[in-house]
Formats: sequence, structure tokens, C-alpha cells
Amino acid sequence: MIRPTLLSLVLTLAGKDWRLFWADRRAALLCFAVPIVLASAFGLIFARQTEARSATRLPIAIVVEDDGPFTRQIADDLLASDRFEAVELTRGEAEARIADRRPGVAIVLPRGFESLASGGRQPPVQILHHPTTSAERQWAEGVLTEIVMKRLAKEKFGSVTEAFAPPFQTEALPVSGSSHAPFNAYTHSFSGMTLQYLLFWGMESGLLFLRERQRSSWLRLRTTPVPLGAILLGKSLASAGIALLVVMATFGFGYFAFGVRIQGSWLGFALLALAASGLAAATGLLVAALGGTEARARSVSILAILGVSMLGGLWLPAFLLPGWLRDVSLSLPTTWAMRGLDAATWQGQNLPGVMHSVWVVAAFAVAFLAIAVARLTAAESKRRRGFV
Repeated sequence: MIRPTLLSLVLTLAGKDWRLFWADRRAALLCFAVPIVLASAFGLIFARQTEARSATRLPIAIVVEDDGPFTRQIADDLLASDRFEAVELTRGEAEARIADRRPGVAIVLPRGFESLASGGRQPPVQILHHPTTSAERQWAEGVLTEIVMKRLAKEKFGSVTEAFAPPFQTEALPVSGSSHAPFNAYTHSFSGMTLQYLLFWGMESGLLFLRERQRSSWLRLRTTPVPLGAILLGKSLASAGIALLVVMATFGFGYFAFGVRIQGSWLGFALLALAASGLAAATGLLVAALGGTEARARSVSILAILGVSMLGGLWLPAFLLPGWLRDVSLSLPTTWAMRGLDAATWQGQNLPGVMHSVWVVAAFAVAFLAIAVARLTAAESKRRRGFV
């Protein structure tokens, strides 16, 4: 009688888990639909902000408490500025609206502001703002300073004002790796949400394994001559295969619906997808190995996945984080996976530019897998000896 080889055992066990996954068709459909819906929603939000960034105007209130002609000119300049979405209000109306952030900032031109035109004392201009709109307050202060300086120069020097104009023009040119393709908010969103969902899929597969180990079916399986390593490898192979299908389905939808493109190395993208799928499978085994009870494992895993997703730049660009958090995030696999996907997609980098991220993500997957196998092997050994 021919004994089955280790490879055939692994494939048989992986096939069993694969069939169990597809047995519930609605759950399988949701597994592919959830990352697509999340990525589409995030992309829709940030794509609009990216497209309108050049025309962004700060909502602001203008309060005029002086009735002089120079003050009126400054107020009119503020109301007409293409960097403000300005409305003139009384102080009371402005304070009431700022409390609700409608708008969050107000410039007050106080009594005595007119003396600025005649070279008198400097009036105390007030900028009222909501506690959460400090950045908008700085924006308003900068525009106000520019408008007042231009108006004063025109009042004092007339046509000579042109001599003080900047002697150059600036032109913003985004550069992304070896490609000049513009940033696509949908590409970033599909990359981030896909990676996050892969971790959640890994968590679910780990919880399923944890549940299985508490049932009699696991005891029957362990009484067979199947090595524990073959069982773990089969489960990892099934989880990684489904994760890879999620990547293909999500990016395929993004390609046809939102123009998500791989501007860089296709091979680098494929290798990174394989590494991320392996990371999802290893994460699942790690959850099963360290989780303890299913309820405790779920709670801790959700918190951990949301944390590494946020710090890794899967929700928002990493530059929005404080400097020390950006340094901390370099120790997370999500940071390198996101960097690799950005490099292979909208940044348009070649294979060497992506491979560093591939190696780092693969190293994390191997480390997680090694820890999980060691813990599960030790746990099974204790169970066989009757300690558990």
C-alpha cells in the first residue's frame, strides 16, 4: 500500500478548508465584497479632496467693526479672495457659528483699524477660531497679512507696487518614482483596504482554527498519523490562497471601476501580493496560537489590526502622523506592505524598488509562522501528555 506523501497530505487538508470556505456562498461573497465596498468609499472621499485641492477655499467669517474707507477696502479684498469662502457677519453671529464650526474661523477688523492707513498705532486684529481649527487660523492669518501689505503698498507707493512683486513664478510638479503618473486616491484606498481586510481574513481563519481545536473533530484528526506540520501547512495554504483571490478580485474591480493601475513592476506587485497573502495566513495561525479563548482572541486581534492599519498608513497617508509615530511604524509589516503597493502602483517603481518591501513583508510572515508553529506544537505536546 502506497503511503501518501507529505505534499499530497497538505494539498488534501488545504482542499478540505477550501471546500468549507465555498460551502457558505453568501459568506464567501461577502469576503470579496467587503474590501471592495470599503476601498470604494475611502477612494470616493479622498479622490474628491485630491481633485479639488487646487481650488480649496477656507470657509471664514469677516467681522467689520470700523467704518473707515481703508478698512472697507481690506474687508472687500478678504471677501473677494480666491483662497477664502468668506461671508460678512457681526461679532455675535460669528461667535455663534464658530461654536458649530460653520465656519471655524473669523477675522475681526476692530475699531481703530483705519489708523493703519495713516501710519498710526498698530490695531489689535483678532482672529476668532474653534479650538480644533488652529491650522485654519494660521491660514487666515497668512492671507490677511498678505492682503493688508498689498493694500498698504498700493496706498503708499501706487504703481511702484509692481516693483515689489516676486521676480519668479512657481509651478508644482509631482514626481513619483520613475513615472510621472499622477497620484490616484483610489489606488491608495484599494491598497490600504485590501491589506487591512487580509489581516481580518487571517484573524477569522485563526478563530475558526481555534474553534476547531476545541471540538471532537480535532481529536479525531490528531489520532490519525497526519503530522501536525502538515495540518498547519494545509491550513496556511488554504488561507493564503483565499487571501490571494481577495487581492485579485479587489484590484480587478478597482481597475475596471476606478482606473486603478499598476504603473510599476507587475512582477513586484505579484510577489508582494503573495507575501501579503502569506502574512495573512501566518497572522491567522498566530491568532490561534496566542489567542487562548475565541472571545479574547477576537477582541485583542481586532484592536491590534486596527492599530497596525492606522499606523501603517492604510487609512490615511503616513505623513499625517507625528514624526515619532512614523519611526515606530517602520517596525510594522503593514507599513512596508503599503509602501510596496504604492511603489508598484501609482509611484511606478521598477522591481528593485518594490523588492525591499517584499522581503520585509515575507520576513514578518515567516517570523509569525515560526512563532505560531512553535506555540501550537508545544500546546499539542502538553495535550498529549495530559497537561491540558
